Amino acid sequence: MRFSMLKISVTDASSVNAAIQMSAFIITDDASGEKEIKKIEKKYYPGLTSLVAQQSFSGAAGSTVTVPMVNDSNGVSYLVLAGVGKKKGSSIDIETYRRAIGRIIRTAQAYKCTSVAIEVPSATLFKTTVANLVQQTVVIARMAYYHYDRFFTDEGTKKNRERELALEIVVPAAQKNALKKQVGQAEIIAESVNLAREWVDAPPGDLTPPELAGKARSIAKEFGLGIKVFDEQKVKKMGMGGLAAVSAGSDRDCQLVILEYNCGKKNAPTIALVGKGITFDSGGLSLKPAQYMETMKEDMSGAAAVIASMRAIAQLKPKINVVGIAPLSENLPSGKATKPGDVITFYNGKTAEVRNTDAEGRLVLADALSYAVKHYTLDAIIDIATLTGACAYALGPFFTGLMSQHEQLTKRLQESADRTGDRVWPLPLDDDYKVAIKSSMADICNIGSKRYNAGAITAGFFLQNFVDDTPWVHLDIAGTAFDVPDISYYRSGATGVGVRLLIDLAQHWQS
Repeated sequence: MRFSMLKISVTDASSVNAAIQMSAFIITDDASGEKEIKKIEKKYYPGLTSLVAQQSFSGAAGSTVTVPMVNDSNGVSYLVLAGVGKKKGSSIDIETYRRAIGRIIRTAQAYKCTSVAIEVPSATLFKTTVANLVQQTVVIARMAYYHYDRFFTDEGTKKNRERELALEIVVPAAQKNALKKQVGQAEIIAESVNLAREWVDAPPGDLTPPELAGKARSIAKEFGLGIKVFDEQKVKKMGMGGLAAVSAGSDRDCQLVILEYNCGKKNAPTIALVGKGITFDSGGLSLKPAQYMETMKEDMSGAAAVIASMRAIAQLKPKINVVGIAPLSENLPSGKATKPGDVITFYNGKTAEVRNTDAEGRLVLADALSYAVKHYTLDAIIDIATLTGACAYALGPFFTGLMSQHEQLTKRLQESADRTGDRVWPLPLDDDYKVAIKSSMADICNIGSKRYNAGAITAGFFLQNFVDDTPWVHLDIAGTAFDVPDISYYRSGATGVGVRLLIDLAQHWQS
């Protein structure tokens, strides 16, 4: 992945590069959209109104029309209209704007353009600010442009994928200089999202627990974060039976990575972000069927999100202390592997019966959560994990499952989700489900009783045993971390889900 292949700048209408190859506009599905088309028609393309009518383009959400233009100075260029639909109530959902930006970037790539100008629409349409629209444009453009191309060898394919694209974001002239700072901040967020995607997309043999811990060390050194990394010997010595048990079948050592950002402000709030980092999940001795194992390099998406978020937080410097914790392991079968029926003891002293070694994420998170609440005075703790297929079945690929019994913290997460596009949906963490993880031979069991179903919720209750009284939210990204369809700024593979959300949470935290 090369961040430099997409060059982004802010300009105003009078300063747009005359040689731009694609000019793109956001169109609403109403009278103002019709007026905008007529304005564009007058400036760029006589007869545009009739042409888009023939194409049945009205500005509906998800629609795009591309019109080729020929002129003496620039040869062939293109005009793109991207629809965002009608207002629902007093505004249009800003997610439709994000997806319009994604479609524009993908269209520019499809037509092999080397430059595109996107005119930012009125911020009042989306009940937001121009600054936020610029930030969303930058972040989404970079996400849409991302592709994991490390292993392509065909020269034609490589050339197409490595084509540079210059993006000019067109804003009101009076705001141009002030908005340039917004671009820099958005670049940091976008690069961190795409870095998480790059790690998840990497082959599992290339990014094992020690290698991912090495990435965290490099980030800490470059951006001034505190860091501790415990290897497998230390993990066992500390009594982290969950992390050690999951790693037992692998020849590669597990790792526990702790990253620390300190804002330098006395009495600042402190939050912990904990991400599941199974760099490959075979299911262990409870072996997955082959088709369910094919993409299990994605099982470290939570850890990737946490480490990448800490990279951005170190640069954006929110006025809050943040601890990022990533338990890293491979879950593989061997003669040394943990067996169904084994009982393990966690860092906080609690015990669990392991009935299914494919319910391993909660075991590594248990030790990480226990470590967080023991060693830090926390205002909140958020864990993020590709934890259960049950959550993916319940919510599909578009919403991350959110579980919590802390209303105020849930509200913070939902507000960040609305601002960023990393959408969440609450599932009922109701005490009726607690009984599902009872065991006849240990404190708890690592899978819930079939009598209660609700696998995502019962997994959440397992984790609740390790957070004490700290306000806590569990995010299950099993459905949203990989191969999400129908969203223009994603491709097949990793989505980087959670990075935008966690960064925004830190930036907007209120004491």
